[in-house]
Amino acid sequence: GQLRDGTMVTVDDYREAYWFLRDNTPEDSRVMAWWDYGYQITGIANRTTIADGNTWNHEHIATLGRTLTAPVDEAHRIIQHLADYVLVWAGGGGDDMAKSPHLARIANSVYEGVCPGDPTCQLFGFNRESGTATPMMKKSLLYQLHQHGENGVTVDPALFQEAFRSKYGKVRIFKVMDVDEESKAWVADPANKICDAPGSWYCTGQYPPGIDWLISQRISFAQLEDFNKKRDSKAEKYHKDYMARMA
Repeated sequence: GQLRDGTMVTVDDYREAYWFLRDNTPEDSRVMAWWDYGYQITGIANRTTIADGNTWNHEHIATLGRTLTAPVDEAHRIIQHLADYVLVWAGGGGDDMAKSPHLARIANSVYEGVCPGDPTCQLFGFNRESGTATPMMKKSLLYQLHQHGENGVTVDPALFQEAFRSKYGKVRIFKVMDVDEESKAWVADPANKICDAPGSWYCTGQYPPGIDWLISQRISFAQLEDFNKKRDSKAEKYHKDYMARMA
């Protein structure tokens, strides 16, 4: 990469971050990040990730998006049952801030209360004129972690504490405070896995009871997008509104 003064440097931020996880976190640590980085977390950091490129379950991806785009307090209420660390990509370009409007739209496709009446979640994004984040985005966990320590933004240290920031700020890792150990043990218990056959590698799994309140809000994405299913009137309206706004 090239610095503003023209100096050429080697940007090794991503490897640094994954090696930090590998060398400085307990082996049973679970890392929440957008699914794009799941394989890297598993393969380089050797840590459990919440989702990766082989996560076919759209409702699960939407749950991840719902969590990362939620206000900080609400996001923590979910994450404390699922993960020990949260990893975000920062530093501009195609980082998590740039992707976050898509996360909100994906979340809204399953959790209709994310952006009520707006399937494209236009309130979560950037103001067209100023380029600044909208109020809804500024309240989100992803924004708070991405901007932590900059522009007057500080994430609540009682909920999340910065554990690592890479040399050029491309990757930031936050420790989840007050992790629910009962939920962690419940998820790790083989008795709570749902597999297609005993000893199979294909296990859809279950969420810990601590977030039943969230999972109960989900609607089937197939109802919205599967052309082999007949949509109900509500799903039909969502689909038409979405296509009209994206046109």
